[in-house]
Amino acid sequence: MSVSANFGFPTALKFGAGRINELADLCKEAGIAKPLLVTDPGLAEMDMVTSNIEQLKAAGLDAGLFSEVKPNPVEKNIDEGVEAYRSGDHDGVIAFGGGSALDAGKIIAFMQGQTRPVFDFEDVGDWWTRANVDTIAQNIAVPTTAGTGSEVGRAGLITHSETHEKKIIFHPKMLPTFAILDPELTIGLPAHLTAATGMDALSHNMEAYSAPSYHPMAAGIALEGMRLVKENLATAVDQGSDIDARGNMLVASAMGATAFQRGLGAMHALAHPLGGVYDAHHGLLNAILMPYVLKANESAIADRFVRAARYLDIDGGFDGFLEWVLDMRASLNIPEKLADIGIDTGKLEMIGEMAVKDPSAGGNPIQFSADQYSAILEKAITGKL
Repeated sequence: MSVSANFGFPTALKFGAGRINELADLCKEAGIAKPLLVTDPGLAEMDMVTSNIEQLKAAGLDAGLFSEVKPNPVEKNIDEGVEAYRSGDHDGVIAFGGGSALDAGKIIAFMQGQTRPVFDFEDVGDWWTRANVDTIAQNIAVPTTAGTGSEVGRAGLITHSETHEKKIIFHPKMLPTFAILDPELTIGLPAHLTAATGMDALSHNMEAYSAPSYHPMAAGIALEGMRLVKENLATAVDQGSDIDARGNMLVASAMGATAFQRGLGAMHALAHPLGGVYDAHHGLLNAILMPYVLKANESAIADRFVRAARYLDIDGGFDGFLEWVLDMRASLNIPEKLADIGIDTGKLEMIGEMAVKDPSAGGNPIQFSADQYSAILEKAITGKL
């Protein structure tokens, strides 16, 4: 990709092909001499991780590796990561990988200096003020998927191993000091994961745009983020080595996570408990849930999606926008209903009750009851739009 740029909102973003080669310099700029690179087991064996650890060591940095991160991280992964951080006498974290690795890396950097258990810092009220601020380590985020946008977030998501609830751990100082958006790192991502993570990026932008709170800047970012997905996701899936499409999807992902400071909504309120209970892929869940939630929210969002459709060059207002979502899902081989990925109606009531309590529910333009969430879920399971 010929474009190279530095962005400053909300954190310092280093965007462009080959920018990963600046990792050692960024560690030094952040004052990190002994970074712990946190990733997942699959990436740990790949050249993009092993070669970067070698480069860090060649630059005089005493880099370590922790790779015991599940696709839906639990507190055990965090505890083991903290132990690796402390035993290796590290002084910062490189969170490297998809959303789960980025979330885990940020939480490890945060938790290594705390004495309270991790769930004491759930994003509830002012619980974040319980933290010892002076001991929070810096982290540098390197996404290898274009979906969650965790590289621009001040929180991480982990699953409670007993209740299966997904919990948001939050602190302002969890925000990465730097994030490297290098599209070359995403080229090897399989087509089905490119599609699922790309739809996750779309869901963030779409729900941020739908949220009722007043934040025009985030709404504008979300609208442009949707355009980037519309114009680049199919190419990134079909032509995985297209560096421009890959780069634009990385930016769309970061934009979605920047925009959702305005709020998320019912897609995520349902996807979070479904992911915790069924251990399903978060992006794929959002992709399947998307049209069902759009339809459920129609009365509150139709007017604004007339504007969105006009900007995105989609005919037909809200109905046209919904049809575009359905067509795009089909073209990406996203399943039409949750039953296609093994989710049945046996836990409708439980998931509905979990959804109404999820923090994302507060950003939905309609405040659904637990029964209404269960009804939306049933439609998404059976495919009755």
